[in-house]
Amino acid sequence: MASPMKKLMKKAHHSKYVLLLMRHAKAEAPQMGDDWGRGLTDKGLKQAKIMAKGLESLNLVPDYIVCSSANRTEQTLKRMLKRFGDAPVVESRKSLYDGGMQSVMDELQAVRGDVHTTMIVGHEPTMSMAAQWLSSPDSDPDVLGAMRLGLANASVVVLASDRPFATCGLRGATALAILTPKSFA
Repeated sequence: MASPMKKLMKKAHHSKYVLLLMRHAKAEAPQMGDDWGRGLTDKGLKQAKIMAKGLESLNLVPDYIVCSSANRTEQTLKRMLKRFGDAPVVESRKSLYDGGMQSVMDELQAVRGDVHTTMIVGHEPTMSMAAQWLSSPDSDPDVLGAMRLGLANASVVVLASDRPFATCGLRGATALAILTPKSFA
């Protein structure tokens, strides 16, 4: 019997398009009035490194990454890019910090049709809400249920579609898995 990770790899690679929705890694506690500038904790730096290594082991290195421009998301991505290298095209957007669901949908509309794997690095509750909105009700019920609880730090929702995410619309993608640093322990 194939392991869950091998099954995930197979499903993702048989899909024409893959979307990785990631919540930033563990950040410092909020300080009065400076949520934007919060950085990662030591634990968060380790989480980002583990997730990059894990995604790479599954051959899920993104071709294109859009990241919130808040400090903690940029630090998460910077740590991951040490593993991913220069291959992904990377863009930073303030709208992913404060634009809610609409900002995620806008980013998906802008992804070129020849991009196989897209990653969006953002914040809760937007990342789990976006995953829920995009996920078909025919997706794995355990994955759908876990999304309703929200995403833990450094979690990645893996979604797949045979159509570009710009055109698959609400409930048009298959939720394959939620990966956490513990997934790769």
